Amino acid sequence: MKKQIQYIAGIIILAIGIFFSSCDDFLNILPKGEKIPTTLTDFDAFIRNESNHLNDITQAINLLNDSYVKPSALGFVSLESINYNWMEDEDRIAQNNSDEGAYYYAYTAISNWNLIINSVPDATECTETEKQELIAQAKVLRAMNYFYLTNYYADAYNASSASSKLSVPLIESADMGASSTQVTIEKMYEFILKDLTDALPALPKEGKTILHPNKGCGYAMLARVYLTMENYDEALVNAEEALKCNDKLFDWRDYYKENKDQIEKPDDWSTSYPAISLTNPENYIFRYGTNSQKNGGQSALTGALTTARAALFEAGDARFASKWKAKYEAPDDIFYGIRNDKFNGGGLSTPEMYYIKAECLARKGGQDNLDDAMETLNAVRETRIFKDYYTPLSVTSVEEAVKYIIQEKANEYVQTGIPFWDARRLNQDSKYARTLTKEFNGKTLSLSPTSHLWTMPFPQGATSNPGNGTLQQNVER
Repeated sequence: MKKQIQYIAGIIILAIGIFFSSCDDFLNILPKGEKIPTTLTDFDAFIRNESNHLNDITQAINLLNDSYVKPSALGFVSLESINYNWMEDEDRIAQNNSDEGAYYYAYTAISNWNLIINSVPDATECTETEKQELIAQAKVLRAMNYFYLTNYYADAYNASSASSKLSVPLIESADMGASSTQVTIEKMYEFILKDLTDALPALPKEGKTILHPNKGCGYAMLARVYLTMENYDEALVNAEEALKCNDKLFDWRDYYKENKDQIEKPDDWSTSYPAISLTNPENYIFRYGTNSQKNGGQSALTGALTTARAALFEAGDARFASKWKAKYEAPDDIFYGIRNDKFNGGGLSTPEMYYIKAECLARKGGQDNLDDAMETLNAVRETRIFKDYYTPLSVTSVEEAVKYIIQEKANEYVQTGIPFWDARRLNQDSKYARTLTKEFNGKTLSLSPTSHLWTMPFPQGATSNPGNGTLQQNVER
């Protein structure tokens, strides 16, 4: 046990040193060095540790071109340039020694959740109810990490092939030498669903901090998983349950109005705006997404957008106006990210549940369901689109409704994993699959819905040293 805890504590300290230089006081409770956790407070510290809540999705963002990358960074072959410019003939496996954080930080967190699940039954200074709550929260967090991993390194879920295609290594122990099995996509989804459904009864109505899963978070994660599996009936049920727990929406129109003078200052791209991410009433749970994005070469938490990506936002979008501002960064005109607060890029929030509910209603067909779907979508748009621009959306077909919903959702969650997961799911349906195109250096580039680039390769360190198990690449290059 001591060897196990020392190993985990060492990984955590290393993680903090790499990714985090400061934390909010109410989250800044960490396991103390070599101390073996025994009390519930000791174990709870693993959840309060921000470094366990990082879901790096950098290469998925690059693939979608959801964040601007300077041409100077694309003039040579690298993992970034291969994904950003859809260089299908290049070998990403050979290049993948720079994206290891996505893999190792997820498994470090999983080791900590396993520790809680396996050891908290023997914890001291707590009640049985408190034990079950903490175990349930660790199961939700473990499910979130496995969902992220399998939707990054494995093919999209498809009921006809999920039992034969491999996912990622499944580890249920926190022991340093724990064995792993690379299970099928089907087995991984079964495991994720079991963790979430087992956890629900013991989840609290409110978590101790925004890092602690609550009941709304449990339902919201189930909705996300079922949507990815194209089980729209179950996704709808769970999205509605999540919204019963929290259906609040942040009004970006009011936020823009309150900060309009600073936002509209000519030639001013400063990022000192009132922070809202940790205190946003929409949050079910806060988790980091990509650790840093690129603003024309400058580190920032809101990445820059190309003019082409910016053009996909609806006219009069207050979110867009509050987060990005036109700027020239030689050699390109871009939209520079002007927000510097902590970004809930890897967590769960209420707008996603509105979008899931809307899509699931739309897929039922029939004008009444389509009207309900648009009413649900418009509820979000009313807090996002300036009143002078706002017109309620209405549709007469399922396809029209789904396309509206997916685009609005992609704008809400740009620079997160959500548009990537949706694209992979929709790429399997000819009605919604789309080929991405762009111009670069006088050439037309494209990314087809069937491209192997939609599945990321495991990092070299993982395949060359898989620990007590085996690891097979899920892509050829």
